[in-house]
Amino acid sequence: MNAKPNVLFISHGGGPMPLLGDPGHSEMVERLTEIAGTLRKPSAILVISAHWEESVPTITSGATPPLIYDYYGFPPESYDIQYPCPGEPVLAGQIHDALEQSGIAARLDDQRGFDHGLFVPLKLMYPQADIPCVQLSLVDSLDATTHLAIGRALQALDDDNLLVIGSGFSFHNMRAFFAANTPEIQAGNEAFEDWLQETCTDAAMEEPERAERLAHWDRAPYARFCHPREEHLLPLHVCYGLAEKPCDSHMSATILGKKSGIFYWGTQSLADVSTAAPG
Repeated sequence: MNAKPNVLFISHGGGPMPLLGDPGHSEMVERLTEIAGTLRKPSAILVISAHWEESVPTITSGATPPLIYDYYGFPPESYDIQYPCPGEPVLAGQIHDALEQSGIAARLDDQRGFDHGLFVPLKLMYPQADIPCVQLSLVDSLDATTHLAIGRALQALDDDNLLVIGSGFSFHNMRAFFAANTPEIQAGNEAFEDWLQETCTDAAMEEPERAERLAHWDRAPYARFCHPREEHLLPLHVCYGLAEKPCDSHMSATILGKKSGIFYWGTQSLADVSTAAPG
């Protein structure tokens, strides 16, 4: 039986704002630093970023990937952020093989760098930048079932000290972030978060039902309000496909005034972090 990696879905906030001292990200920063301080330091990290889409799952395979500052209109210091972590070509090859052996066409890319879905949260969690990292793209069809299948294929990875991070956002309506936080917006945000929490945490729910709910996530209350486009939710589908069980810990953080979720599957307890977090 394979030793499964620790798996973590995070709501990663807005661009580089978590690194710029933005007060709307203070809870998120606190959660991520607490989690990193609780988990055993991983030997490598695989990040599925909401900010990379390809026609087939694509894996960074370079030894020293550069950073991609894929955000606009932020202060000059946002484009001077450094996170010189190494790549991990061997792990990239293992991920590629796991996907291919499951019948999922995949591609290695030794030129692409790391986008802010990787370097912003990891600079908070592991600021030393000394853990090898690999990034995996979404598939541009944005099909939920496809991303569940990608996660299941990754079950072939046999490394209990690998940390897999789905870097997305459980709420991602850009207009709502910059609108007045009306009772209607709050109600929609909370209704979807409640559904997502129930779906991912209910230990009494059978796995086929859990997978079905995630495959048809757009039937959830206020789903399309919270995700007009689903790229920030789909890293969660990859995480669940890999874990294929109820999550072991759920945390909430208010980010830019919206309730957002963090979900963890793994062998280490995050009880202290969960207790500290509201929701």
